[in-house]
Amino acid sequence: MSKRNTPQRRHAILALLAEQGEVSVDELSRRFETSEVTIRKDLAALEKNGLLLRRYGGAVPRPQDAEDGLRPPSACQQAIARAAAARIREHARIVVDSGSTTAALIPELGHTRGLVVMTNSLDVANALRELENEPVLLMTGGTWDPHSESFQGQVAEQVLRSYDFDQLFIGADGIDLARGTTSFNELLGLSRVMAEVAREVVVMVESDKVGRRIPNLELPWSSVHTLITDERLPPEAREQIAARGVELVCVAVPT
Repeated sequence: MSKRNTPQRRHAILALLAEQGEVSVDELSRRFETSEVTIRKDLAALEKNGLLLRRYGGAVPRPQDAEDGLRPPSACQQAIARAAAARIREHARIVVDSGSTTAALIPELGHTRGLVVMTNSLDVANALRELENEPVLLMTGGTWDPHSESFQGQVAEQVLRSYDFDQLFIGADGIDLARGTTSFNELLGLSRVMAEVAREVVVMVESDKVGRRIPNLELPWSSVHTLITDERLPPEAREQIAARGVELVCVAVPT
C-alpha cells in the first residue's frame, strides 16, 4: 500500500491487530512498504480515536472500558480458575494480580474461610466484597495505570514488600517457552515484587497464549512454580515447560 492510501492502511492495521493480538512498528513498516515514521503516525491517530493502545515498538488492542465491567469468564478461564482455587487452603494469604483470568478465580473462593487477599485491581477488590465469606482485603495502592486498569508503581511495590504471602495468582499475555511469562504492559516492577513476596507463584493462562512472542519479559521461569492451563496445550510445549522445573496442570474444558 502506498502512503496515499492512509485510510485503507489504517483499516488493515486494525484487522491485523484483531487477528494477531499485537503488532510491531517494524513488522507494519515491512508489510506496508512504508517508513516507521509513517506507521507511528498511523498508530498515534488510531490511538487518538480510541481504536488501539500504543506500546513500545508497536500496539495492542484497547482493553474493555472500565465502566463496562468485567467480561464474563470463558469456560476455559472458569476451568483454570477452579483448578487454581483448589490449591488454596483456608486461612491462606494470597495475592491476586489484575486480569480477566485471575478475576475468574474470585467467585471460586466463596467457601474458603479466613483468606487474606492482596490485589492491585479494583475489579478483583469489588468481586471479593461480594463473597459470602468475605476475606480480609488488602489493596496495594499506588498509581492508577489506565492501560492495565490496575495500580502500579513504587508505592504499590513498597506496600507489597511489607507482607509475605503463601501464593501469587497471576496471568500473562503470552508464554515464551524459552524465557517465561510475557506481557504487553511495560510496567513490570510490581509483578516481579509480587513474585518475590510469595512462596508459590501460580500462572493462570489459556493454552492459546503459550508460544506467543511478546517483547516484555514479566517473570522468568525461575520465578514460576506452577502453570495452570487447559488440555489443548500441545505435547511439545508440555515437555518444554516441565523441563523448566515448573509444575504443569492441564485442565479439561467443558464443551
